[in-house]
Amino acid sequence: MTDIKELLLSRIRDVADYPEQGVMFKDITPLLADPAAFTALTDALAEIAANTGATKVVGLEARGFILGAPVAVRAGLGFIPVRKAGKLPGATLGQTYDLEYGSAEIEVHAEDLSVEDRILIIDDVLATGGTAEASIQLIRRAGAEVAGLAVLMELGFLGGRARLEPSLTGAPLEALLTV
Repeated sequence: MTDIKELLLSRIRDVADYPEQGVMFKDITPLLADPAAFTALTDALAEIAANTGATKVVGLEARGFILGAPVAVRAGLGFIPVRKAGKLPGATLGQTYDLEYGSAEIEVHAEDLSVEDRILIIDDVLATGGTAEASIQLIRRAGAEVAGLAVLMELGFLGGRARLEPSLTGAPLEALLTV
């Protein structure tokens, strides 16, 4: 696992003061542009999907789509996008959650989930855990089981893991990298 960690870390670029002053943004676009690194990432996440017994992958908007879709294909699973409110056509199930200033809402097509489904949630970064926590609630409200949460990178200093562990009720939270 050390080799993959080194490979992934070497392809993540720090961008100072983006999107605002004082923030060190972790840019994964160099990783996505490198076929060896992107393949290694996809394989590692697909292994997590297999280990959790997931039947479908949920990707969180927007980079969770980029990571989750190839993982679902590699693992032979269906892929379901969880989007910002108003982006999915037809009937949706929504979940609001609090942000630092205000609130947001995510949605899913509930008919894409069933009581037989075990869902692996995939995103690029775990920060404070607000979006991930809302997605856990949304998946459960749709009747499916949460098999786990997998992220490329966890920003440990923001406390997202501590926030999510009660919501996960024993399902694993896997971060390939912790910074």
